[in-house]
Amino acid sequence: MNPRKSTHVPAPPSDTLAGQYGIEPISAQRIYQEVASRLRRSISEGRLRPGDKLPPERSLAAMFGVSRNTVRDALRALELSGLIELKLGATGGAFVLPGSSNAVVNGMRDLYFLGAITPDHLSEARLALSAEVIRLACKRLTAEDLALLEANVARAADMHRAGNFEERTKYHQAFHVLLAKTTRNPILIAATEGVMEVTRQFVKAIGPTDDQNYTLPSRRRLLAHLRHRDVEKAVEEMARTLSRLHQSYMIKARAVPPGQKLATVTAPAPGPTPRDPRPRTGRARSRPAA
Repeated sequence: MNPRKSTHVPAPPSDTLAGQYGIEPISAQRIYQEVASRLRRSISEGRLRPGDKLPPERSLAAMFGVSRNTVRDALRALELSGLIELKLGATGGAFVLPGSSNAVVNGMRDLYFLGAITPDHLSEARLALSAEVIRLACKRLTAEDLALLEANVARAADMHRAGNFEERTKYHQAFHVLLAKTTRNPILIAATEGVMEVTRQFVKAIGPTDDQNYTLPSRRRLLAHLRHRDVEKAVEEMARTLSRLHQSYMIKARAVPPGQKLATVTAPAPGPTPRDPRPRTGRARSRPAA
């Protein structure tokens, strides 16, 4: 026997440690989703709390009776779901997060790329969701919340004056998430983040469109209504702006397959016509909408 090779198998962690996390060995036929499901249940039952560090991969593998590769895949799945964070280094490991909307955002993004979300769906969802967000925001937002919203609008205005329309658009989109956070409702916040991710994907697919100058004035009017806790005027202001935006901009996405840019879909086919009198999308002077 080669003395350098060893068949020694490290002793598994004690039953007490496994029981602490509600972990039982699983059959070798199960895949990593089962490991992820067991860990997810430990988190939901409070056995693992935000900030807790999970045992090392080797220990988890022994607890579950699976390979380290299986555990590693399970941890990656939980990371994508927003339940844990994987850190590298001597002090690294898998840590339970306090809560994240990653799963909702990723799910809505997947629906977009599968072609299950149309511009009409997006418009309806944004109108309905923004109305509920505003109603709660008028009840719960604080002076600090208003200051953050005002700072966002100010930065968007700076970007507009500087001609940086891409950054202006980012601030316009971030405004909706900031507003949702004033509700203190994690479901509304996650839903808003998911809807805004779909909005970003549509904008990315369509490309630039004609400039519009109505969003910033509308934001300022909306802030005034929020300061006065005027729910109906605030809802009306947001609805009017979103409707105008979707009528003038998002409607272009109807003919665009998910993930493709408008230019790749509407390029003129070879033919005898030497000129196309219609204005082209994506002109040098075109600018992205909010």
